[in-house]
Amino acid sequence: MISSWWPRCISFTKRAKAKTVVVKRGHLSDYFAGVGVKRLSAVDANPNRSHQHEVGTTARMRQDFLGTEQAKRFHSVYVWLGEEQNSFSATGWATHYDARANIPHRSAEWRLYYPANAVTEAMSEGDTLFLARHRDGTLWFIVTPQGSTSEQQLYWLFGVRPDGPSFVSRGVSEDEPTLDFASRFILEELGIEFEEPDAERLDAIISHFELTFPATAIMSELARESLPGVRAEDGPDAALVAWLDHEEAMFRRLERRIVSERLQQGFIAGNTTDVDGFIQFSLSVQNRRKSRMGHSLEHHLGAVFRAFGIRHARGVITENKHKPDFLFPDAVTYQNAPPEGSPGLMMLGAKSSCKDRWRQVLAEAAKISPKHLLTLEPGISTPQTDQMAASELQLVVPAPLHASYTANQQAWLWDLAGFIREVQRYQRT
Repeated sequence: MISSWWPRCISFTKRAKAKTVVVKRGHLSDYFAGVGVKRLSAVDANPNRSHQHEVGTTARMRQDFLGTEQAKRFHSVYVWLGEEQNSFSATGWATHYDARANIPHRSAEWRLYYPANAVTEAMSEGDTLFLARHRDGTLWFIVTPQGSTSEQQLYWLFGVRPDGPSFVSRGVSEDEPTLDFASRFILEELGIEFEEPDAERLDAIISHFELTFPATAIMSELARESLPGVRAEDGPDAALVAWLDHEEAMFRRLERRIVSERLQQGFIAGNTTDVDGFIQFSLSVQNRRKSRMGHSLEHHLGAVFRAFGIRHARGVITENKHKPDFLFPDAVTYQNAPPEGSPGLMMLGAKSSCKDRWRQVLAEAAKISPKHLLTLEPGISTPQTDQMAASELQLVVPAPLHASYTANQQAWLWDLAGFIREVQRYQRT
């Protein structure tokens, strides 16, 4: 139990029951009216080849979400989703027009004209373009490298893949399944955040913190305690995702309160605007978000292992001062094992997002092979998972996220329950 204030928080919770885009968690249709995808040709991506910055649109796209208003000018968000640490965005506009509108007896030829910006300058022939219209009318122009993890994630999120030289598109209906953890993970990569529908209950749970961020361990334990119906023993994969999702909602609610208070105070230094102070505060918000999720994942995994009575150690220093996230069964067994290791000796890395950082795990715990890595990253590309398998790294992904991977990848993936069974097999002997 985290502290004496927790029962009071539960009581209050029961009474409470009786360009960043902010939206409520729900369905994809809450965000987008429609989406199209195509592989960029040289003419699409290179103005030196076409003398224009434009792509042709289809009748289906105009019907589903672009419309047929001549020279329609859209406020636009341009996003480049590259590999690790290579993603950025820009805002601007794009114009949808019929190039033959003033030519009698000629069929329509609709194009989307886009101005040059950092994203369009980064894209090249063979990249994948996702064109999606937000419910507020904004046009999202999202580019990913072919074969990248971001590409696979967006294929899965939007449910469309390129086929031939033209756009493949669809409208987004309101009767589609509710967005899950993986979907929200991808949308947040695009800069879309979520307004929690159960705000009053969340406010009640975090009320004790007032305007202070607690230690991550305290927040994680509170997330588990405030979901009393979720037990790891009933399903470790579902429990892990539920705890993480709930803690994320709690954190974002508390963050909104703290950041709002700071913004109301303003950023003034003497008689001038404190630009440096604002930038530092903004960076602190982003850094806290990135580091917190990784720590939360470790805390909840530790709770799962304790629930199953699994012997494990965290933060053990191994060769060359490496510190694997979880070592099984303990540090003494690892230290006494021969260089080639021994049966039952296992390790698990934990990374909320993976991308290229999975290679860091290969250097940890040299006596252990194969190594295991748990991640919350949905839809990692096939080339990446093939490289993991070739490097004797087994990827562990919570079962609710498996649908974002291809069928062949799913056959290779482990879920958390499977990893636990493997650890138990050795620790029971």
